[in-house]
Amino acid sequence: MNRRSVLKTAGLALAGSALLPFDSLAKATVSLPIFGEKDTTPATLSNKRKLGTTLEVSSIGLGVQNMTRTYQTTIPSRPEMLNIIRTAFDKGVTLFDAAEAYGPFEVEKILGEGISSFRNKIVIETKFGWNIDQETGARLPGLSSRPEHIKIVVEGMLKRLRTDRIDLLYQHRVDPQVPIEDVVGAIQDLIKEGKVLHYGLSEPGPQTVRRAHKIHPIAAIQNEYSLLWRGPEKEIIPLCDELGIGFVPWSPLGVGFLTGAIDANTRFAQGDFRGMETRFSPENLASNMALVDLLKNWSIQKQATPTQISLAWLLSQKPWIVPIPGTTQMAHMLENIKADEIKFTPGELNKFNNQLDAIQIKGERLPPFVQAFSDVEAPQKK
Repeated sequence: MNRRSVLKTAGLALAGSALLPFDSLAKATVSLPIFGEKDTTPATLSNKRKLGTTLEVSSIGLGVQNMTRTYQTTIPSRPEMLNIIRTAFDKGVTLFDAAEAYGPFEVEKILGEGISSFRNKIVIETKFGWNIDQETGARLPGLSSRPEHIKIVVEGMLKRLRTDRIDLLYQHRVDPQVPIEDVVGAIQDLIKEGKVLHYGLSEPGPQTVRRAHKIHPIAAIQNEYSLLWRGPEKEIIPLCDELGIGFVPWSPLGVGFLTGAIDANTRFAQGDFRGMETRFSPENLASNMALVDLLKNWSIQKQATPTQISLAWLLSQKPWIVPIPGTTQMAHMLENIKADEIKFTPGELNKFNNQLDAIQIKGERLPPFVQAFSDVEAPQKK
């Protein structure tokens, strides 16, 4: 199986994606060592998990964010992106993640085309909340979760996705100008109309979660979560456990770091968003490579890849955690879903976690101007 690598001169159109989570990354032309890999037979994903009390999905989903433009700003082959989506379904994936902001709009169009022949057999999740002109797709400043805007956005989503309902609709970021009660009220109207079946929040403040869930049960929360960034373990994951909410980690492979694609000598070109994250600064990167070394050691022991160990660890945390790794390469999609076959015994998991806890990750996950959109509490309703 081809291994991931990174193009050190990768570029990214910051204005188009800076405030959006990256579900997939630059991958691949230089091969990395195969760490103990012995079985290259493509996996079929058979295990299911529940988000909330009723929404059943495959244990690993597929993020399709970069299918219109990769992390390096290249344009993927549309026929190949459709092939990846359809092959993922053939291999058992039933959760597909998009957002109006990806493109904008274009990723939803690709997903809608890709899943048209099996729409009723899968779960589509997509997201609203950025201030985007619904006619032109132009990105405007800030956020918009006004109830009337949400309903207009959903109508556009339904057309682009070629469907009559959205299975799981997220607020992409909490709007500090709109009470969450008004947001959930708009979603309830859409649920009554049959246009939305379940809803969720992305990167929310914990009190906003409680307020929203009290009005109408939340099916899932979507946050960045991986071996590289474990912030949700402090409040959000315990809150999900308490309230019976599913959890969907975005960037479950640590923006490519956990695949072994980055080494201590990697430097990022101007425009590559990771160059703005202090966890990847030259002074922190060398120290943080201890995490990659841990993954490589366990890859040998478990006869898997660093990618698969990373995803298997997420799956072992809670039975209602469903990662959504993204990719624009078929081999990587097949590698990702095969992580469901990797199991930790209780003893192995305890040993792994002890070794993990001994590693201190240095640097922040996001620049301050991006982090400001996370963990936001909605204003109180007057």
